[in-house]
Amino acid sequence: MATFLYKLGRTAFRRRRLVALLWVALLAIAGVGAATAPTPTSSSFSIPGTEAQRAFDLLEERFPGAGADGATARVVFKAPAGEKMTDPAHKAVVEETVAALKSGSDQIVQVTDPYTAHAVSQNGSTAYVSVSYKVNGMELTDETRDALKDAGHDAQGKGLTVEIGGDALQTMPEQGASEAIGIVLAGFVLVITFGSLVAAGLPLLTAVIGVGIGVSSITALANVLDLGTTTSTLASMIGLAVGIDYALFIVSRYRAELADGRDREDAAGRAVGTAGSAVVFAGLTVVIALVGLAVVNIPMLTKMGFAAAGTVVIAVLIALTLIPALLGFAGNKVVGRKQRKGLAKADAKSDKPNGGTRWARFVIRRPLMVLIVGVLGLGAIAVPAASLEMGLPDDGVKPTSTSERRAYDALSEGFGPGFNGPLLVVVDGDKATADRTVSTIKGLDGWAAVTPATPNKAGDAAMITVIPKDRPSSTATEGLVHDIRDATGDDVLVTGATAMNIDFSQKMNDALVPYLALVVGLAFVLLTLVFRSVLVPLKAALGFLLSVVAALGAVVAVFQWGWLGSLFGVEQTGPIMSMMPIFMVGVVFGLAMDYEVFLVTRMREAYVHGERPGEAIVTGFRHSARVVTAAAVIMIAVFSGFIGMDDQMVKMIGFGLAAAVLFDAFVVRMAIVPAVLALLGHKAWWLPKWLDRILPNVDVEGESLAAPTGEPGAPKPDLVKV
Repeated sequence: MATFLYKLGRTAFRRRRLVALLWVALLAIAGVGAATAPTPTSSSFSIPGTEAQRAFDLLEERFPGAGADGATARVVFKAPAGEKMTDPAHKAVVEETVAALKSGSDQIVQVTDPYTAHAVSQNGSTAYVSVSYKVNGMELTDETRDALKDAGHDAQGKGLTVEIGGDALQTMPEQGASEAIGIVLAGFVLVITFGSLVAAGLPLLTAVIGVGIGVSSITALANVLDLGTTTSTLASMIGLAVGIDYALFIVSRYRAELADGRDREDAAGRAVGTAGSAVVFAGLTVVIALVGLAVVNIPMLTKMGFAAAGTVVIAVLIALTLIPALLGFAGNKVVGRKQRKGLAKADAKSDKPNGGTRWARFVIRRPLMVLIVGVLGLGAIAVPAASLEMGLPDDGVKPTSTSERRAYDALSEGFGPGFNGPLLVVVDGDKATADRTVSTIKGLDGWAAVTPATPNKAGDAAMITVIPKDRPSSTATEGLVHDIRDATGDDVLVTGATAMNIDFSQKMNDALVPYLALVVGLAFVLLTLVFRSVLVPLKAALGFLLSVVAALGAVVAVFQWGWLGSLFGVEQTGPIMSMMPIFMVGVVFGLAMDYEVFLVTRMREAYVHGERPGEAIVTGFRHSARVVTAAAVIMIAVFSGFIGMDDQMVKMIGFGLAAAVLFDAFVVRMAIVPAVLALLGHKAWWLPKWLDRILPNVDVEGESLAAPTGEPGAPKPDLVKV
């Protein structure tokens, strides 16, 4: 592999104009595709194989045109202190609003009158109008949303407090500011690392190009592939982080090769042949982790994983081709002024102890102490993960500045917390069956209201609405869902947003172990190929598990317990997003393996060239610690930029990934890994002879580049390895 990548790097360097033109053309094509693509008409969310999904399918079949999975809105009215919503003047305002809503859009299925639907609180202070739409929130037109807002605004001006909740107002989270913050912080770190604006600018430029191509492609294909609103957010988050990191390692190795006295073209080839090999395998681990999300069998999550994986592939290809091409344009400006004046002097300085060297020697002297402190520290942070409660975020976790949150609070105050999470019970049977179901539900605990059954036109199905006593994400509400399912027969199905969340959480829990086995198993095989060792991949996997559980503990402490919540903009605590554990496992595993590959590859390179285990650790840190540290800080900066977003799900993902990278890079990879390798000594690189014979040599260390032939740095034909 090193030979092939070496040739690829030299070719890209020589034909830099053609390579740069091709990537710019791809960016332009993707941009035009995104600009001309029709607005997505669907963004469906389904959970195959669950009762909640079967109920939705039955509703669509037996109640055609009812918009079973369509968007909903609740216009909540609150009377001034001392007045009631039943007062004639207030009642007239509500009836005007109902009429305005009915005539405001042809996408509306139904608008309920609170005075005939018993939607006025017992004390008369609050009333609400329920609006049902034919399509989901992302399919609503701007005119429909404007009509909803205008109706609430008109009523607000007539003496009532009016708030609007529900998913009808959901919009795509704004990403620009978050990405800009991450890019600015990354640029600052790169300038400090390289001491050159040109060298710092290359990773930023190529990462932006890669993300631009990836996100534009997702936008262009969103309508065709039914991609969700968070798909491009995840792709940009991951693509930006790995794009900067992969380019960072290529540029860093190129500068090191220049310092060794090689000419620019040969240095570019060797940088791609060595660091590029690590980039390929690091990228493969990320792709495996993201594509493996398909195991969960939730279409939305599968599409998110594949889209993000595609962006990672683009980042790898750009690092291998566009980076050496741009290095050709940059000349010697990729190094700082001091090094530019005399590159030969940099070679003399390269063997001097630096921060990485001093840290590695400290760890080698006290490996057991470092190991114990690192494991116990992460273990303590991981303790809150034992109290993990999972669910999906609703309007109750939104900032109090939003109308959705104020509507949620007003409904809870006026009608009880359960009104924000009604259960929809679908009966596959006649009226007698539906009536028996109502009686059965009323015999259970935990409900606040049960509506009479509403049959369909054919009389072979019915809908029943059950209002829980507690809030949607509570364990009591989850218990009520299970009680209804246990007390009724197979012809009765429970659905609705709350039941869907419960089924979603269960499906994620069931898929976690198989997913872990698949991702860790495949990555273990891949790392065994890279390092030609059994214990190094095993140690890498165990270290990852420790860091991801610690990150989950931090997420629980902040978003569920509320510790330091105000610091991160968490106004309302609640359950952790259902997909968070499996999502973090997927993404963080790939990112963690990046640091493992980049750091340990240099150690193995030194070891196979004759250095003792301890010396190899020091050599690896001398060459890679500074760059790995910069890469980790950049990733943390990129992910932290998303913490400032209002969307609770994106905020939680950004915080969780930033915490995981912090723990994995600085505690696991920079402390626990060298400590374990120091304790194992030569045994760390042990590989059974029978396995050594059957494993192909992928030559990540670039051994085949060691023996020059006719051209500088070229490999001998008999040393070429697959």
